[in-house]
Amino acid sequence: MTLNLKDSRSDPGAFSDPDSVDLLALARTLWRGRLVILAMTTAAILAGGVYAFVVATPVYRATSVVMLETREGSVAGLDSVLGGLAADTSAVNTEVEVLRGRTLMGRVVDELGLVGDAEFNAALRPVDLVAGLRATIMGGVAAPQSPEEEAATNRAATISALLESVAVRNVPNSLVFQITVQSPSAGKAASIADTIARLYIDDQLKVRFDATEVATAWLATRVAELRVAFENADARVRDFRNATSLIDAETLAGMDRQLKETRRRLQQISEQVVAKEDVLARMAALRDPVDRAAATGDEALMRLVGRVRSGEAGAEAQLLTDLGRFQVQTQQDRDRLALQVQSLGEAEKSLSADIERQSQDLAELEILERESEASRVLYEHFQTRLNETSAQQGIQKADSRILSDAVVPSAPSAPRKSLVLAMAALLGLMLGAAIVLLRETMANRIRTSRELEELTGRAVLAQVPLIREKTRKGVLAYLVNKPTSAMAEAVRNLRTGILLSSVDRSPRVIVMTSALPGEGKTTTTLALAQNLTAMGRKVLVIEGDVRICSLGLYFDDLPADYPGVAAVINGDHGLAEAVVPIAGYGDLLFGRKVAVNAADLFSSQRFAALIEEARASYDIVLIDTPPVLVVPDARVIAQQADTVVLSVHWDSTSRTQIQEALHQLEMVNIRIAGISLNRVDPTGMRKYGYGGKHAGYGGYASYGSKYMETDGR
Repeated sequence: MTLNLKDSRSDPGAFSDPDSVDLLALARTLWRGRLVILAMTTAAILAGGVYAFVVATPVYRATSVVMLETREGSVAGLDSVLGGLAADTSAVNTEVEVLRGRTLMGRVVDELGLVGDAEFNAALRPVDLVAGLRATIMGGVAAPQSPEEEAATNRAATISALLESVAVRNVPNSLVFQITVQSPSAGKAASIADTIARLYIDDQLKVRFDATEVATAWLATRVAELRVAFENADARVRDFRNATSLIDAETLAGMDRQLKETRRRLQQISEQVVAKEDVLARMAALRDPVDRAAATGDEALMRLVGRVRSGEAGAEAQLLTDLGRFQVQTQQDRDRLALQVQSLGEAEKSLSADIERQSQDLAELEILERESEASRVLYEHFQTRLNETSAQQGIQKADSRILSDAVVPSAPSAPRKSLVLAMAALLGLMLGAAIVLLRETMANRIRTSRELEELTGRAVLAQVPLIREKTRKGVLAYLVNKPTSAMAEAVRNLRTGILLSSVDRSPRVIVMTSALPGEGKTTTTLALAQNLTAMGRKVLVIEGDVRICSLGLYFDDLPADYPGVAAVINGDHGLAEAVVPIAGYGDLLFGRKVAVNAADLFSSQRFAALIEEARASYDIVLIDTPPVLVVPDARVIAQQADTVVLSVHWDSTSRTQIQEALHQLEMVNIRIAGISLNRVDPTGMRKYGYGGKHAGYGGYASYGSKYMETDGR
């Protein structure tokens, strides 16, 4: 958006371009509507004053301040039982909700008896007609309630009303809460604020006491259960020890070493048995005594074998004797070793069984002892916690404390009269400005010549001021009596503009028309005729509006039998005998209502001939035609004219109507000399901010009083 600071005289242009805002035009628009803005501001201030000083009920506010105390640990190390509050955002928000909770507010209502206070219990107030009708329409007829239900309903409604009067605020970056209560009673506001703070502290103590009590009861029950469990586990250990011949771990280790030694000896003897059996087997496999003796590997027998082989006498007999004895001895050794193997095997099995049984018993004993120890430790731990919790019951401390009690306010906090008046003034100013701007934006009428020129692209030949005369004849008399008035000067400007509108030659046949009826074209036509006649021009005024025939209303003592323009067109009368000479205005060819269509009448060649005859006989021919947007007569008549002047009613004719009228004329190729802005109200111009010393707004500007005659009104 562009802020345009140009000094524009066309204010609506400030709102026509969506991409720019003419600040000067906007300021002038607001200045023009200053009376509306002033009226709206005054009305708003009066309304605000009535509200602040008469209607509004004074409201007092009292604030009690509470601080939240966080704890890193509680007395006697009871963190897990009664831990303190943390200093994080969730804890702060939680405490705010606790302060606004219905449970706490219900305790306040009960303690202060607010159910019986009409301020908070709407059921105690007299029901006005409007409220009763609204309740009946919106809620219908309520079902009957029992006394208990009605009391509960009233209490709930009172709590809701109290909540609407209470505000809880956490001071930023702190653990401080402000409890603010507003009420028409200053003392009541302070009392409620202090009660909320006190009950909030009491509620914390009660919660902690109840928690301690519940914890103590639970711990006592749990300690009793753990004591029984410990005693049972200890009894199971004793019973197990009594029922089994237990040894300790060291003895069990010795038995294990003994088992290993037994197994080693068993292996060695078994190997000896195998060796003996092997020798006996080799001996049994041989027949020759020498070979059998050699197979034994015995040293004594081997020496005898050598002696036998050397042929020593008696050696062979000795060999047989010793070989038999060796075989018997070997068999006996084998049998003895076999018995040892059997004995050691049984001892090994027995010892293994004893070790396995003792190991199982020892493991089970260790399990029972561990269970017993665990029960003892748990029992002692809970017993300690029970003692700590019991000690904590007498030294409870709340998580918050009151920093400041509520002070009974000496002055009401609302309504703030100065603020109400200031806001009312601002609202009135804004509303007034909005009305002015809305009215200006929605305005679709012409107020200045520049607006008209920008809209149509045609020159405004004159701005004819409004003459406050009651009759049409009075307007003409005003021009005669005040030849130097602003209106007379405006007519001269119109005359000059028309005569100079063509570079080649001055127009002689001029059509005066308008978009709609009542725009002052007939009065302007006669005023122009009067001015031209005063210049010495020979002027003919033709009434082209034969449907209304209003030209005769401007003059008295007209002949009753004047023929009229239709009679001249039809050839019943000549132009010279049909005109009515009127001193100061030239010749006037009045109209009479006809039975034929007026557009058809003026479309005839006879009307064209009439205009040619008038050109030859007069210097200027002025034709007053009907409005362009009502009937087609003006477009038909203008085909015979040199130029057309369109009259526009100041601040009345809409832009659309002006554009449509010009479009209708342009469609039939009619040359338009310019536009006459008629019935301009100087008072209205000043109201809209045009006038004063602004140039370009015609003879009714303030400086014009030095040159022009005024009507003294």
